[in-house]
Parts: sequence; structure tokens; C-alpha cells
Amino acid sequence: MSPIRPNPGLLDIEPYQGGKALTASGRAATKLSSNESALGPSPHAVAAFQDVAARLRRYPDGSAKALREAIADHYGLNAEHVICGNGSDEIIQLLCQAYLSPGDEMLYSEHGFSLYAIAARAAGATPVAAPEKNRVTDVDALLTSVSPATRIVFIANPNNPTGTYLPLSELQRLRTELRSDILLVLDAAYAEFVRRNDYAAGIELVAGHDNVVMTRTFSKIYALAGLRLGWAYCPRAVVDVLNRIRGPFNINAAAQAAGIAALQDRAFTEAAIDHNEKWLAWLDTELRQLGLRTEPSVGNFLLISFPETAAKSAQAADGFLQQQGLILRRMESYGFTNALRLTVGTEAENKAVIAALRLFMQDGNDAAK
Repeated sequence: MSPIRPNPGLLDIEPYQGGKALTASGRAATKLSSNESALGPSPHAVAAFQDVAARLRRYPDGSAKALREAIADHYGLNAEHVICGNGSDEIIQLLCQAYLSPGDEMLYSEHGFSLYAIAARAAGATPVAAPEKNRVTDVDALLTSVSPATRIVFIANPNNPTGTYLPLSELQRLRTELRSDILLVLDAAYAEFVRRNDYAAGIELVAGHDNVVMTRTFSKIYALAGLRLGWAYCPRAVVDVLNRIRGPFNINAAAQAAGIAALQDRAFTEAAIDHNEKWLAWLDTELRQLGLRTEPSVGNFLLISFPETAAKSAQAADGFLQQQGLILRRMESYGFTNALRLTVGTEAENKAVIAALRLFMQDGNDAAK
């Protein structure tokens, strides 16, 4: 008998590699590898989650109406243009399923979120990476890379893992110069952390065009990563398409309740933003004083480049940090062979990382042993 076979190309896909939670020896450690919010979720979100336990026998609202209305109220949107997903990952995958076919191309920035390429390949399409300029998304390079087969352009803004961003003017230029039959998807997972006057998550672009989508997540600033909750603001026609192919109950009841409560606790969100702004700047200054290169991040993480010597390389630093019970994110899968990504943590976690890296940089030969 012949074995069952998956669709062509699926076995060529490299699985997504998430941030580690355990050290190489298997012991628990301080996890600063997945850009999770330092302060955790709002106590009101936790209480809302716990309250759902008494109603678990009931199916959730398949349309997530109350959650969509809460999102619309919070951000000043039309709820009919909002769709929710099992994380923004699901929405990214649904967009590729809906708008890509074999022979099509998906265009993204060189160091963009690795899920874009996975989702495109799963739809039978070809991912095309446009080079970045100084580790920043390059609109001219993207436009040069557009071909007759291009159907979707994904832009992570701010980008992960660099933390750099494109101002609204560059996003507007990109949309203006793209063909009208190309869908522009703005992945604004870290938007709430950004405090720059020239930044915009994409709401205005979606409102003004019928071929722009903005995706967002509750995993970062709202710290609900364990519940897998995301959403997108889309033209009505795109919402209609995605509602036809998503699962009928893709958002569980606990996630819906916690998401609504998280949005309503604005004071807690502001505290998380303030914490990040303070400690992102502190970490950046401390790392530079150690002689390490960082990118100008506007997210809740820093990309750290290490010296080109074996004793003080990113790989050596990773091994040393794990010995100290600290886990950062290796970046080989994103094309950075000598870098680690550090999530902004609590005050104690941030100070522990700097203390460990200071020791590592003082004597790289001993630290690497």
C-alpha cells in the first residue's frame, strides 16, 4: 500500500521555532526569549478568565461580538470591520489561505516575522524577502522586488526581531506605489509600545483603502499570550472572506472575557507601557556600555549583536547566560548568526541579565568554558 502524502512542498517548510522556556540542561529559568510583557496580565483580565470556569460547558460566541465591540470602542473603529483570531498568527494564516495560490508570491522584509514565509508556503505560494537597509525595512527594495506574481505584502511594524519601524509616510508611499490588486498587511503586534510622533499602526490606511489589513495581538502589551488572542481591522470584503474560512468557534470563551477586561483596564496598560519605556532605555544604555551593538528598538525587546570572536560570540553568551538561569532568543532562524534578542523583563530580571553579560564580557574565554 502507498503511504498517504501531504501536499507538495509542505515537508520543505522549516517549522516555526519559538523562544525556549528551559535551559539546555532542562531546568526552568528566567525566560526573556518570547517578548512577553514584563508586568503580566491585568488582574481584571485574570479575574474575568477565572469567572468563565463555571460556564465551560457552553460554546463561546462564534462571532466574538462583545470582544469585537470592545476592541472597536477602545480604538475608535467600526466593529463590523474587526475580526478576531486564535492569535494574530491565525489571521495571518487565513489571509494567506484566502489570497495566495500556487504560483503566487508573498513579499516581506528580509528579517520579518518567520511565520509569513511558513503561511505562504503552506498555501503553495513562494515567499520573497526584500533586503533591509541598516536593519530597517526598505520600501524601495520592497517595490523593486514586486513581480507580476506578487499578491500579498507583509510588513511587521515595528519589526521583530530588530525593533525598528517605518514612519506612516513610508507606509503611505508603499501603499500608493503598490498595484491595486496587492493586499498590504500591516502587522502591528508591538504598536502599543511605540511612542514616536511619526508612527501609526495602520488604522488610517485601512480606513482609506480596500486592500490594506492591520493585524494586532493581545499577547504583547496585554500579556495574554497563553490564551492566543489576536484581531485584525479590515475592509468589509476581507472580513467577509475570512469569516467564511475561519473555524466556527475559533476564540474560546475565556480569551474573549479576558480580552475585554484587559482593554478596559487602561491604567494597567499605561503602567506596562511606562515600565517598558524606562527599562528599554536602561537596557540599551547598559548594553552599549558593555561594547555590544543594539538596534534602535521601539518594541519591548532589543537585538544584541556580539563580537566576532568565538569566546564572546552570541553562541558563547547564550551558553553562559543559560548557566546563570537566563534564556534569551537565538536569532539564526532570522538571519542573524551572531545575535541574541532580549525581552524587557522586570527590574530584577533586567539587572540580572546586565550583571551576567558584564561578567561574560569581562572574561569571555573563561565564560565560554
